[in-house]
Amino acid sequence: QVQLVESGGGSAQSGGSLRLSCAASGYRLSTYCLGWFRQVPGKEREGVAAIDGDDRDTYADSVKGRFTISEDNVMKNAKKTLYLQMNSLKPEDTAMYYCAAVPACERVNDYDRYPYKKWGQGIQVTVSS
Repeated sequence: QVQLVESGGGSAQSGGSLRLSCAASGYRLSTYCLGWFRQVPGKEREGVAAIDGDDRDTYADSVKGRFTISEDNVMKNAKKTLYLQMNSLKPEDTAMYYCAAVPACERVNDYDRYPYKKWGQGIQVTVSS
């Protein structure tokens, strides 16, 4: 079972930067895609970015060129720290951000379509204009 704990986030001005972190631990972690989703009240949760065990990544069009996903292997196949560096923030980036682990993820580009995901507790990001 994968455990996910998010940290970071908070508030920033438009044009500013924030970094989210997610401590991921579990068995055979390299077989998962790890990603970030976000959700605002009244809307569906949407994929932001994801990365697979071979460091292939993918981004939502709305964040390409502004956000960067990366990961550090703390303990091979058992512990990773996932990051989301968010630059040039916009008020529309305001949302609850969730770290997610997608098991048996064969195509990172499809990470948001796999039916089962393990979720972190979520962390708020607020961008003011």
